[in-house]
Amino acid sequence: MYNEYDGLSFEEQLQLSESLIIRRHNQQMFLRRNAQLLEQELNFEAELLEENPELAQTIHSLNMQEIQSNQQGLQNVLGSKESVPKEQSVWSKFFPGL
Repeated sequence: MYNEYDGLSFEEQLQLSESLIIRRHNQQMFLRRNAQLLEQELNFEAELLEENPELAQTIHSLNMQEIQSNQQGLQNVLGSKESVPKEQSVWSKFFPGL
């Protein structure tokens, strides 16, 4: 059975092991930091929506329109309706390039 350590000297095996340990550590640190940033973003978003009920309602309305648009597009793809030109994303009206 061949593995990545076959044919390597002890020093080379050690370097490879250290390299893998460092890479895994860096990945874990990246994921941990990413999770922290996501938590901060969600907390900020919750505060923003609590302070601005109109914004929360607008976002809800836009999301509902987006869902309906996606459902209509899916129905068109599945052939349950005649071909209708693809509608632009509701969000793209507010954020061009999305």
